[in-house]
Amino acid sequence: MAKVIGPTPQSSVRSYLRLNTPELFMREERGVYRVRPCQSGVQLELTGPDEWEEPVTVGKATLVHADCFDWLDTREDDSIHAVVTDPPYGLHEYSPQQQLKMRNGRGGVWRIPPAFDGHLRSPLPRFTTLTDEQREQLRTYFFVWARLLLPKLVPGANVVVASNPLLSFIVSGALAEAGLESRGTIARLVMTMRGGDRPKGAHTEFEDVSVMPRSMWEPWVVFRKPVEGRVQDSLRKWKTGGFRRPSEERPFGDVIQSAPTRKKERALAPHPSLKPQAFLRQLVRGALPLGEGLILDPFAGAGSTLAAAEAVGYRSIGIEKDRHYFEMARNAIPKLTGLPTSGEV
Repeated sequence: MAKVIGPTPQSSVRSYLRLNTPELFMREERGVYRVRPCQSGVQLELTGPDEWEEPVTVGKATLVHADCFDWLDTREDDSIHAVVTDPPYGLHEYSPQQQLKMRNGRGGVWRIPPAFDGHLRSPLPRFTTLTDEQREQLRTYFFVWARLLLPKLVPGANVVVASNPLLSFIVSGALAEAGLESRGTIARLVMTMRGGDRPKGAHTEFEDVSVMPRSMWEPWVVFRKPVEGRVQDSLRKWKTGGFRRPSEERPFGDVIQSAPTRKKERALAPHPSLKPQAFLRQLVRGALPLGEGLILDPFAGAGSTLAAAEAVGYRSIGIEKDRHYFEMARNAIPKLTGLPTSGEV
């Protein structure tokens, strides 16, 4: 790992092994790992870049079935002009075992919110129950990811990452420590199902109490690879260094009004954290200040970011390691791209 990303704390190496290679390494005790024995005589196989299947192309969008950590390791330097992504925050929830439980309707560690207005809610990760160790794993995950990403970005490239009010400080700290430059936060104004609940088991006794504020916004942290020289120099050489204005009269702002993802979009791409095209198209469009370059979504999910890029005419590439979501994205990207939305610029 140190060869790839530079000097790395031992705690980060341990967390990386646990998070990214659970089929190869097993934890015996705190800080001690050993190679996992093969089960039933089956030999473990490592998938290298030569073994990845052919990418799927939809217009200007390219979808790759791979782990983004492996893919970034093979990507040429100075080749990505912006990143817009909604990564997994419940790392355990997005493991293959927990994904299978969720898809089979068993839930596993996923929280199933109660019905609301007669409609069943989609499962949600349990962000409010993370332990200190899990928060440290999350910090390590984003630190290692950002260190791998940094040399692949052109100077001045924007990195816009979806988060939530409980964990955005961890992500921001990890990205800054990795060498990216903080440029603020974009607030997606939207009512969510998170927060506002009365005390569990005592909701009648304390009916006028909310345990935590009801979430009415979603933070997307904004970072940038440091520019070389002045912003105008970066714009001339790399086409990066700022955000594209929605119009001549209006600058790109850090508050975007949004609604929950429409039922029509969820039917096309039933991913548990699907974001609406009306919001993503504004965000993606703004990420390339001159409308030129390549947008990357390293956690592509159902392909909604790629669909937004295609809708605004940008080149994009998405990486998705989950076979189920990869196939979902393959089918959903052209359909999401063709959806009309309100609030487009």
